Parts: sequence; C-alpha cells; structure tokens
Amino acid sequence: MARFLWLTGHDAQEDEPREGHAQEGQAQETQALETPAPEAHAPESHAQDGGVPWAIRMSDGPAHRGRTSRPLAFPERWNPPGGGLPEYRAARKEGTRAFTLWADPHRGQVFAQVVTKSATKGGPAAYEVLGAAGEPLALVTRRPAMKGGLRTRWTVQQTGSRPAVGFKGRPIWWGVWWLSLPLQLLIVIGSILNGGGDPARTPRRTRWRLDRRIVLDFHSGPGAAFELTAVADWWDDRVAASLVALLDSHGGWLGSQWDTAER
Repeated sequence: MARFLWLTGHDAQEDEPREGHAQEGQAQETQALETPAPEAHAPESHAQDGGVPWAIRMSDGPAHRGRTSRPLAFPERWNPPGGGLPEYRAARKEGTRAFTLWADPHRGQVFAQVVTKSATKGGPAAYEVLGAAGEPLALVTRRPAMKGGLRTRWTVQQTGSRPAVGFKGRPIWWGVWWLSLPLQLLIVIGSILNGGGDPARTPRRTRWRLDRRIVLDFHSGPGAAFELTAVADWWDDRVAASLVALLDSHGGWLGSQWDTAER
C-alpha cells in the first residue's frame, strides 16, 4: 500500500492536523528503537522551547479534504559542535546537511539520523541515513544540474536494495520555466526591494524508478506543500521520512528552508 509523507509545522502543545489534514489517533506507529539519542547528536539549540517545531506526517491515502494523517517523525538540524545557526548555514553552503529525526516532539527517542558522507560546494553530495543505533539504512546522493546532466539527479539506495534514480522536474516544465525566467527575475528584484511578489519555484517533481517502475514520487500536495509518495511497500519509513527532510532542505534558490529557521 502506498504511503504519503510531507513536512509541516508542528505545535508541541497540541497535535492538531495541518494543511487540512485530520489527525489519526495519538499513537505514533514508528520503527523507533527504545534507544536515547547519541550524545553527540543532541540538539545544541532550542533549549528553552516546548518541542521540535517541525513534523513529518504520514497518511495511507492521497490528498483530499478530510484525509487522516499521523505524525511520523520530528526533524531537527544539528548545529556544528560549539556553533549555532550561523555556523550551520556556513556549512550548508558547502552542501552539508545534518539532521536528527525524533520519534516524538520532546526528543525522547531517535527515529533516524541524516549525516553528510561527502559534499562539495555546488557539486555532488552524499548523505547517509542511519537508524537510532547508528546502523546504516540508506545512501542518498544528489548531483546538481549542469554537473553531468541538465537536471538535478537524486539517487536513493536503501540497504539491501538496488539504487532508485530520480530527476528533478519534468523536461516540459523546465522549458516553460526557462522561457519565463526574465519575468521571474523582475519579480525577484521587486520582492527584494518591496518585500512582495512570489516568483515561481523551479520545477520540483521527482520520480524515482527501479527497473522502469516508479517506486517514489515527490509531487505537489495540498496548497504549496510537496509530499513524497512511497509507491513501493518495501521502503523503510525511516528512509522515506529522511528523504522528505533532505528534499525540503533543497527547496530552491528563493525562500527559506525548514533547516535554516531560527528554531
């Protein structure tokens, strides 16, 4: 059965549905281990908060009004040792990403972890998805556009499986986007000067194939949100949730991503 995952804001005081999705019970059906977060991976900020402000929700049905969903994981960046958000942003420019996905908003259990295996500024990057005990779950690689191809290439290889390959954006929509680029540049300039305007994002839809079959699909969801459909039932929820966090941290060249927020 297909599963649908997306990133949204989370209020730790009340687990209410976001973006028109209803909550399905209070139990979190996760694969989290009964293992506390490794000390080196504990967050170095947000000490005074009421919980992790982001959630990855999951539903067994496609987007429609009244769809039920439940929180699956709560992603949070790791700041560099001894550093804070400015240092994280500096490392991020080099392609680095570092997240903990918690099983609960109060950081009681680790659900999964994302670490950077290798990265170069403006070039390819490789990210490892790890379990709560540090066991390898998957390797995710990203090759930017114009670095050996016209579109950004994402490869996801779950442990014990062959790699699935996806390309960001459909060719026809890239053509439309490039034709409208002069207008987009004017909107960008206007938004910088006046604080208004909403330039179009670059095409983002990504479909991963294995043996020519679609096994993952990152596509538009409710409103401006994007969601990931795990088409194949063999995907580990921890890998799928980590991929959502990674994809939404590479949202585009305008706007803020969840992992650069103040909290």
